[in-house]
Amino acid sequence: MKKLTTFMAAAALLGSGTAALADDTKIGILMDITGPIANFIPPLQNAADLAVKQVNEQGGLLGGSAVAVYGDTTGTAQGAVDAAQKLVNVENVPIIMGSLMSGTTIAAAEAAIIPAGVPQISPTATSPAMTFLEDNGLVFRIVPSDNYQGEILAKMVMDEGIKKVALTYVNNDYGVGIGETFIDAYTEAGGEIVAEAKHEEKKDSYRSELASLAKGDAEALVVIAYAGDSGGKIVRQAIEGGLFTKFVGTDGLRDELLIQNVGADALKTSFFSSPTSPAENPAQKALHDAFNAAYGEGADKAFVDQTYDATFLALLAIEKAGSTDRAKIAEALKEVAMAPGEKVGPGEWAKAIALIKEGKDIDYEGASGSAEFDENGDVGGYIGKFVVDGDGYKQVEIVE
Repeated sequence: MKKLTTFMAAAALLGSGTAALADDTKIGILMDITGPIANFIPPLQNAADLAVKQVNEQGGLLGGSAVAVYGDTTGTAQGAVDAAQKLVNVENVPIIMGSLMSGTTIAAAEAAIIPAGVPQISPTATSPAMTFLEDNGLVFRIVPSDNYQGEILAKMVMDEGIKKVALTYVNNDYGVGIGETFIDAYTEAGGEIVAEAKHEEKKDSYRSELASLAKGDAEALVVIAYAGDSGGKIVRQAIEGGLFTKFVGTDGLRDELLIQNVGADALKTSFFSSPTSPAENPAQKALHDAFNAAYGEGADKAFVDQTYDATFLALLAIEKAGSTDRAKIAEALKEVAMAPGEKVGPGEWAKAIALIKEGKDIDYEGASGSAEFDENGDVGGYIGKFVVDGDGYKQVEIVE
């Protein structure tokens, strides 16, 4: 009976010349589900699913239900293009949340998403190259560029009193972005890079690179790579060879998988930088309480805050646009994310749609902070310093 009623209502609307809204509205979720950062993904899927679940529990999307449609990039450029093309051309999604890795995000954007006029918001892609995409105002991210993280990492290293380092970074958008910025900032601050090696992914051994890196008198090895691929192998092989005892890493290395592979004791003097959330943020507490209530644990995992916020913002943009028109959603994304407007936080979907129906502006204040987009779709943000604590990581400092 419910299906018949819905059909009749839709037919009546169509008959009157007014376009009917579909019961379900899709949102594309592009993630690197398999590949070098696969270990990061389960809590991030939960974060995206939680945002969709809250929307459907509090009034739905465009009068119907929100539906998450996932695409797996496989952690490769071609996989990202294939998955994005399916989301855009087959699933006909009006907006895409993702991807996560910089390389997959850029590949999908350039080959599939931008040409189709689809807005895209990434929770984690940090490459400086994203700033210069010819994206027609369609590509956004809610984490700061690697230019910023590289500068902060250099400051953290100098603040530790480390004046000489060896550096290795993966030869992709992510590694080169942070690596080059770190070199400039660290040497300008008075530090010395005694050895440097750009490396490729998916090798079994990095012992030759490590032998060269260990020839200087470095006090630490800076590794800018993913724990699930080259980064984890480099740290493990450096420890096995007795070449380095102190490591400095970025968000790609701040993965529980690294601790599982080399042990917490081997990392007790090491530290890692990663985009983070502002301190004492009520919005973060609201999200973490809801997340742990839904899934039991995992709210403190890397990029949960950003993934939830990006998904919630994408859904808000659809509701604000009042349709699945991609161009309208791109404009609405800026409107719901930025001041001025009444503050809306994680889980406050009912409040948001009430304000939208009243014609009022809203300003989403997320668990990861505010997303005040500049003309390139970039934001400022926060970088945290993390150390190993048991089988996980503990944040010990926040730099804004």
